[in-house]
Amino acid sequence: MKHSVKTGFSFGLTSGVITTLGLMVGLHSGTHSELVVLGGILTIAIADAFSDALGIHVSEEAENKHTEREIWESTISTFESKFVIALSFVIPILLFQLSTAIIISIIWGLFLLTVFNLYIARGQKTKTWKVVAEHLIIALVVIGVAHFVGDLISAMFG
Repeated sequence: MKHSVKTGFSFGLTSGVITTLGLMVGLHSGTHSELVVLGGILTIAIADAFSDALGIHVSEEAENKHTEREIWESTISTFESKFVIALSFVIPILLFQLSTAIIISIIWGLFLLTVFNLYIARGQKTKTWKVVAEHLIIALVVIGVAHFVGDLISAMFG
């Protein structure tokens, strides 16, 4: 995989999983509304995918190391991966009751992170458990904090 595409894909996948799960869990614990969670996912898939793609684009330009083609490859692969990963979380919402869909989505997201981080660790020839554990812990902290904040908002304003 080309470095520019790998950069965009890795950023988009990681951000797609963590951002979408955090939003889903927070919205679910705060509202328990399927419509609100679905709207949040679609918003992330569109607005945040464009935002992340632009962020990668500007970051790659600022490095002053990449060709225009490489910059656009990173930009497009960031958008595509973030968009597709975020949209993948719509499927459980459409097929299951919301509480079940949230659990399935967490499992799906952690699975995606695990598989991708195994790939990264093998490529770096480092201890796979360390790379995977580090990133899964970060994801679980985001999920936990988002759940807590959703509960807090629901208690204060619900």
